[in-house]
Amino acid sequence: MEQYMPLIWLGIAVVLGIIEVCTSQLVSIWFVIGALVTAICAAIFLDSILWQVVVFLFVSALALVLTKPLVKRLKKFNKTSTNADRNIGKIGRVVVDIDRDKASGMVEVDGERWTARSSDDSVISAGTIVKVESIEGVKLMVTPAENFESEE
Repeated sequence: MEQYMPLIWLGIAVVLGIIEVCTSQLVSIWFVIGALVTAICAAIFLDSILWQVVVFLFVSALALVLTKPLVKRLKKFNKTSTNADRNIGKIGRVVVDIDRDKASGMVEVDGERWTARSSDDSVISAGTIVKVESIEGVKLMVTPAENFESEE
């Protein structure tokens, strides 16, 4: 059995490599590295399956620790600002009641109408002056704006 262990570890590396290719995230690359190093060790000097498993786990963990900063940098992406971001912090008026349960709500900001939802999921009546807190997808997240005069 021990003479076949390098081939078994290579097989494990191939299977894990296929899994890695099939996923969009880095899931098993560290285990591929661990299996390859273990296959080499098993071929050269490790006969004990227990020690092979220890080497596999150690190398996989070490690869994870050493490559984590690199992976973070590679997966980091810059948020692209859109024209909609300019609405954050602006004041608008509710033109269609905002009600999460009815999946309704529309706000007019700077003459443009946007679908909207209240930041705290409360119901906000049409005509209420609101402040845009954030944007989630294509919806403005708003809260009633106290002490603001109508812009009309």
